[in-house]
Amino acid sequence: MSTTYELTHLQALEAEAVHIFREVVATSPRPVLLFSGGKDSVVMLNLALKAFWPAPLPFPVMHIDTGHNFDEVIEYRDAVVDRLGVRLVVSSVQDDIDSGRVVEESGVGASRNRLQTAALLRGIADHGFGAVFGGARRDEEKARAKERVFSFRDEYGRWDPRNQRPELWNLYNGRHRKGEHIRVFPLSNWTELDIWRYIRDEAIELPSIYYAHRRSVVARDGMLLANTRFLTLSEHEEPVQMRVRFRTVGDATCTGCVESDARTPDEVVDEIAATRVTERGATRADDRISEAGMEDRKKEGYF
Repeated sequence: MSTTYELTHLQALEAEAVHIFREVVATSPRPVLLFSGGKDSVVMLNLALKAFWPAPLPFPVMHIDTGHNFDEVIEYRDAVVDRLGVRLVVSSVQDDIDSGRVVEESGVGASRNRLQTAALLRGIADHGFGAVFGGARRDEEKARAKERVFSFRDEYGRWDPRNQRPELWNLYNGRHRKGEHIRVFPLSNWTELDIWRYIRDEAIELPSIYYAHRRSVVARDGMLLANTRFLTLSEHEEPVQMRVRFRTVGDATCTGCVESDARTPDEVVDEIAATRVTERGATRADDRISEAGMEDRKKEGYF
């Protein structure tokens, strides 16, 4: 008598991601996984480890370092890399500033976030990476909802939303010429709630700032920004102590937090299930540049 086994929703997402990792390693030269210590990249790393267990991870991880990071996230990144013994490649925005390849903004509202594009493209070119795993999800933002799982980039790192390859029946085409590469998004079909349910079910450790803690923050443009050493305050801004957590992690000058008492994955899952505001819409100042801001940056080579 045969037994029918049906995957749960999270098991199906996991299986899809594992298949994508294996497909890329089998068909693409020199893959790399973008790893910032943020929750999506942490889930990606755990999925990649599952995909190739018991063998070691067959590719390095790369962090595009703005130099304006949360201390807790960098400490977590280094601890994970040391524990797992994976190779970490760091491409630094500061190097591009020092060399004159990019110009840093100054004053209130200045951010290095957009400068990451140059560091990302330089890191890919310097190491000859042919495939780059990223943690973008389609539920995050309209431009990301347009993107395929395998996202083709030309020799300048540019993305053309009108010239994408079909992915019928989960068949992927990673072919590219020398100088070109593909971005690969194993979490494309995941939502923020899926990510947190997976973190809870798999008992995945995250940087502490993803859970409720007291912090000095500044209210700006409808957001709460952490009052770090990187943030330039206006004369009218007054820091206050609040109990907050971060839904997403990026450059400290443009990544906001939200008021929260959620101190465990279960509590975060309950909180996210009840919210009606996307994580980037609520906490990323750089996404508010214009209606098409993210799409324009992605065309230039952004994540």
